[in-house]
Amino acid sequence: MTFVQIIEYETTRAAEMDQLMDEWLTATEGKRTASHGMLMHDRDKPAHYVNIVEFPSYEQAMRNSELPETQQISGRMQELCTGEPTYTNLEVLRDERW
Repeated sequence: MTFVQIIEYETTRAAEMDQLMDEWLTATEGKRTASHGMLMHDRDKPAHYVNIVEFPSYEQAMRNSELPETQQISGRMQELCTGEPTYTNLEVLRDERW
C-alpha cells in the first residue's frame, strides 16, 4: 500500500535547505526508496514549507529513513529549521488524478 509522509517546517534559510535536498538526492542515488517528492512554500507564511514524499509502502519508507545518508542530512536540515519539523505518516487509501 502506498505510503506518504508530510513534513512541515519553518526556515529562513530556504536556499541552504534546497542545497541539502540536492545533496541527499545525489548521496542516495540507487539506494533511496522514495518514489516521488514535492516541496511546497506557503504563500501566506513566508517561512513555512511542506514536503510531501511518496513511498511504495510504509516498510520502504522506514528503510529509506534508516539510510545513513538520510539520517545525516536530516540532522543538518533540522539545524536550519526555526523550530521542530512535524511529520504526518499516511497510508494512501485512494489515489485519483482528475
